[in-house]
Amino acid sequence: MRVIKWMTLSLATSAAVGGQWAQASEQSEASGFLEGSKLNVLERNFYINRDFRSGNSPVDNKGESTPYGEIWANGLIGNFQSGFTQGTVGFGVDAIALMGVTLDSGPGRIGGVYTVPVQDNGKPVDEFSSLGVAAKMRISNTVLKVGDQVMTLPVIATDDTRIVPETARGFFVTSNEIDGLTLHAGKFDSIKGQQYANHDSVGLKEAVFAGGAYDFNKNLNGALYYSNLDDVFRKYYGSLGYNLSTGEDSSLATNFNLYRTQYDSKYTGTGSSEDNTIWSGAVAYSLGAHKFTIAYQKSNGGYLSPTGRPVGYVYGPDGGSSIFLSNSIQYSDFNNKDEASWQLAYNLNFASLGVPGLTFGARFVDGQKIDMGSGSDASERETDLDVKYVMQGGAAKDLSVRVRQAFYRSTDELNGDVNDFRVIVEYPISIL
Repeated sequence: MRVIKWMTLSLATSAAVGGQWAQASEQSEASGFLEGSKLNVLERNFYINRDFRSGNSPVDNKGESTPYGEIWANGLIGNFQSGFTQGTVGFGVDAIALMGVTLDSGPGRIGGVYTVPVQDNGKPVDEFSSLGVAAKMRISNTVLKVGDQVMTLPVIATDDTRIVPETARGFFVTSNEIDGLTLHAGKFDSIKGQQYANHDSVGLKEAVFAGGAYDFNKNLNGALYYSNLDDVFRKYYGSLGYNLSTGEDSSLATNFNLYRTQYDSKYTGTGSSEDNTIWSGAVAYSLGAHKFTIAYQKSNGGYLSPTGRPVGYVYGPDGGSSIFLSNSIQYSDFNNKDEASWQLAYNLNFASLGVPGLTFGARFVDGQKIDMGSGSDASERETDLDVKYVMQGGAAKDLSVRVRQAFYRSTDELNGDVNDFRVIVEYPISIL
């Protein structure tokens, strides 16, 4: 994809939509390369163990089952963002430095936790690191970045659920020329997985994408995105969200998300192209410190892998978090072929109860009618508990401690039973 072409399309689309141009140009207010610079470091201490209780466990490099996965590791994430030089066209540089250190694990415990690189002998590395740099250019309210980046779009989203995030390498354009409208376009040719030290680790050849999000008013918003992964699939995404205040201390929020994926025959390995449509809808009611959520998610279609296992919605080559759906939770994403799933959730913010910084969440998701290609359906269910506390003051201000527990149960033919327990401690440091 030609970046200049996408920049032109982005601006032209903004003009065609109509409405008021953004009154202030961000570039006209540029403070300078050094004057606008920011440097932040996040220290993340991460512990996870997974108990594969029914025997469907990962296999190590010797072909032996590892029914118990466990690792304790520490990560450092350094983010530098320069300001933009002054003038009609501004230039700058962003950099992200990542380092991970294994504190405790071993060959018999590393399977299935996907946190640090694993050596050929089956042992996790003692440490690993990487440095990514991106050059950037800004005209008015449109920014072009070239290099390594962290992404959070529905059709390309890098995962950040372990000690360091995934990063994607390529071109990315963001345009905010109209108030309420954000347009994106780009092309990436590699992704560094969060448990790897280099790029090309998730099998991405080329991802071309475009789309945008629009705030129709203060209550209603929507988004449309498209991506094309070479020899993998074409993916379409749409969403609508509506938020309504129902009282002085209450509100109602609804959202709808949909993916339409057209798989390439080279990817399915079956010699034929197949499709999947998956969508979710959720309604959340907030009353004071309490929030109650109900959600429904449905997957339709997919393909039969060469191993004979039916596959529904696929993500991964486009980033481990490219699944903006209601029932994508701690362990399972409930995205199997023809699966239908319900969620009930409850969240409590203790701030109004006299304990600011403390939050609690609980949810239950049940998935049924999963096509296993064997003439019978499978099912799965998951219960999650989540407690987090953020220090409100003192020398450790903003330090957070989060404890997550997932109880996952499914038909043995699907995944079996898994208990997933995590403790995450994070301490953000602002240097510049």
